[in-house]
Amino acid sequence: MQYTSWYTSPLGRLLLAADDSGLTGAWFEGQKYFARHLDAAHAERQTPHLEQAGRWLDVYFSGYEPGFPVPLHPMGTAFQTAVWQLLCAIPYGQTRTYGQLAAQLASQMGRAYLSAQAVGGAVGRNPISIFVPCHRVVGATGSLTGYAGGLDRKMALLGLEKADRTALFIPKPKHTP
Repeated sequence: MQYTSWYTSPLGRLLLAADDSGLTGAWFEGQKYFARHLDAAHAERQTPHLEQAGRWLDVYFSGYEPGFPVPLHPMGTAFQTAVWQLLCAIPYGQTRTYGQLAAQLASQMGRAYLSAQAVGGAVGRNPISIFVPCHRVVGATGSLTGYAGGLDRKMALLGLEKADRTALFIPKPKHTP
């Protein structure tokens, strides 16, 4: 059984979901893939995991790195889970490119090459925003791409973590004739 609660952040409301094993979801209201994998029979109720997630977010949105973990229980394919584990290893306030993650995962899998686009697809389907820090992944040129919660939020989260944003940019929309 999954349980949910709402958290009001400076960047908008977050729906948090958890089961008995840990946090299963954290979605900004209205984001792409909102509440994906949330059981239809969930109940809105505070649980120890959701309370711990709320405390973690309080520290995070105060501009500090939380000094305690929140048990996570993301639901996805084996490939997605492997990518999400790499995301969790990106230090607070730092970024990695999709290509760097692809090379790292390829090495772990004993492969010569892995597509950065495949990694990007898994990053984009991360169900636990902020806790699994997909906002720390940027394009090779410094472009902020692929954040389901919105690129403005991605930039704000990196700013909150005091990440070096000097070379980062939000790409201009492409115009088609």
